[in-house]
Amino acid sequence: MKFLDQAKIYLKSGDGGAGAVSFRREKFIEFGGPDGGDGGRGGDVVFETAANLNTLIDYRYQQHFRAQNGRGGAGRNRTGAAGAPLVLRVPVGTQVLDEDRETVLLDLVKPGERTVFLHGGDGGFGNTHYKSSTNRAPRRADPGWPGEERWVWLRLKLIADAGLVGLPNAGKSTLLAAVSHAKPKIADYPFTTLRPQLGVVRVGDEEFVLADLPGLIEGASEGSGLGHRFLGHAERCAVILHLIDGTQEDVVGAYRTIRAELEAYGHGLAEKPEIVGLNKADAIPREDIPKLRRKLARASKGTVLALSGVTGKGVPEVTAALMKAIAAAREQAKTLEPVS
Repeated sequence: MKFLDQAKIYLKSGDGGAGAVSFRREKFIEFGGPDGGDGGRGGDVVFETAANLNTLIDYRYQQHFRAQNGRGGAGRNRTGAAGAPLVLRVPVGTQVLDEDRETVLLDLVKPGERTVFLHGGDGGFGNTHYKSSTNRAPRRADPGWPGEERWVWLRLKLIADAGLVGLPNAGKSTLLAAVSHAKPKIADYPFTTLRPQLGVVRVGDEEFVLADLPGLIEGASEGSGLGHRFLGHAERCAVILHLIDGTQEDVVGAYRTIRAELEAYGHGLAEKPEIVGLNKADAIPREDIPKLRRKLARASKGTVLALSGVTGKGVPEVTAALMKAIAAAREQAKTLEPVS
């Protein structure tokens, strides 16, 4: 299945059905009176999250969606049938944005969440509605109200507890494959990861979701490489694991390059808790590792962990540190939840 995390679609809820003008006609009843029924209500446009979806590919080849219109009323006080709602199933983590691609109209983060986005138009009144003591034979009936319509953007932000960032070939995919059952593409050339990959990491009796994001390069904020397109998937993460290739000459420069791109992206990514991992420790002379860790610690003002995604050395310490940060974020989220 192809991965798609953005799509522009047109939505329209159903128009209400028209009311009817009708009079009762029966043998031997001279003055039957009005019996025109009301029109049916138009169908709503509803978004529903599905836990088994992880892409917006269904909205790549169809961009126009219309709910069913309400049926018109009829004689014998028959009300028109309501239009069927249009239910659009989207992955958990989908945002519905206005045409400006900035204004968030809906943020769907819970599995099974169902939200009416556009309401269908009300049906028009039939002439029975206008019957009164002074108007015994009304000939007025109303058309149905039109439904709502608008263009929107769908944007998927994957629900992950931790996000992997770093320069291309920092070893992110190798680490993801080592700590989970995910099978990302691994090769010795840049940009082997072209879309986000998710993996479930188990630490003791607990587990968390780790997202491997395509590599960033200097100038990504201006569109270089794959740009910032996939950084939105890290916005919901509790912690970021910043991998540095320990075999390159300037590890501090590599760290600062990614940090500059996170700050240029904004949306709070630069303020998230960060764990720095000095990767490919198996390919670094043992006596150089402490020196590189100290350099990175001074640049990041935090703890730097050495690891090797290939041999597994240091990986348990990194996953334990991630789990600790995620557990702290979960506890904080519980304290902020409103008491029902």
